[in-house]
Amino acid sequence: MPKYRVPFNEGASMASFNSIPSEKLARLIGTAHAPALIDVRTDEDFNSDPRLIPGSVRRSHLDVVDWASEYDGHPAIVICQKGKKLSEGTAAWLRQSGVSAEVLEDGFVNWQQAKLPTVASARLPARDGRGRTVWVTRARPKIDRIACPWLIRRFVDPAAVFLFVAPSEVTAVAERFNATPFDIEDVFWSHRGELCTFDVMIEEFGLATPPLLRLATMVRAADTGRLDLSPEAPGLLAASLGLSRMYDDDLAQLNAGVLIYDAFFRWCRDATGETHNWPTSKAKP
Repeated sequence: MPKYRVPFNEGASMASFNSIPSEKLARLIGTAHAPALIDVRTDEDFNSDPRLIPGSVRRSHLDVVDWASEYDGHPAIVICQKGKKLSEGTAAWLRQSGVSAEVLEDGFVNWQQAKLPTVASARLPARDGRGRTVWVTRARPKIDRIACPWLIRRFVDPAAVFLFVAPSEVTAVAERFNATPFDIEDVFWSHRGELCTFDVMIEEFGLATPPLLRLATMVRAADTGRLDLSPEAPGLLAASLGLSRMYDDDLAQLNAGVLIYDAFFRWCRDATGETHNWPTSKAKP
């Protein structure tokens, strides 16, 4: 049974039983339990507007039988131009293969009309033979080099690979292993003026939503030593430095850091107005 089924409300317009509206999907993107997003638009439709819903991956409906098993055990949302035959048929094939699959209601067109974020495909690095983007940066990450992988995996490429190497070898590794370097000097994905690499990625990928911009201020403040920019930055800095002391393995540290950024993102999106006080049983005067 699809995990993200839209409940039926009497009197509401009839949508597909296995569909999800754009606004509901937008709330799932960027979270730890977001569904896999599969874009099956035709080449003609995609080339007319080569942008992607954040976190989505293009696949062909023609060979869904071959790749359906890759999504076993993970819910999926299928996206086509208008939410009709291509996404309906692909989702049906996925379901008969045991995958919990739904379609994006009214497709990519509706997502655009709702003015929700999209990622320009021209900004995406080339993918490897397994369809993954590959990135490389300096070893022993602290703030920017954890924040950027979190952003990429949550909003750009969930399957992205990250290589942490000696600082002097980043450029050479990028060339030999067809990886995209980031957060080093003299590369595209790096600091620009007062902006850190996380800021640059949000801008270049087209992800400048209010929650991510608030998180970007926190990251910039902690990463560049300007803690006055954000009241939350000292906490992010402390958590980041603590993680770097807890883990010798960079990938283990990244996995732990992703949870930290999941929490900060949800705070930025949903909980900035919430406060907390210790309860007291003392009688008020």
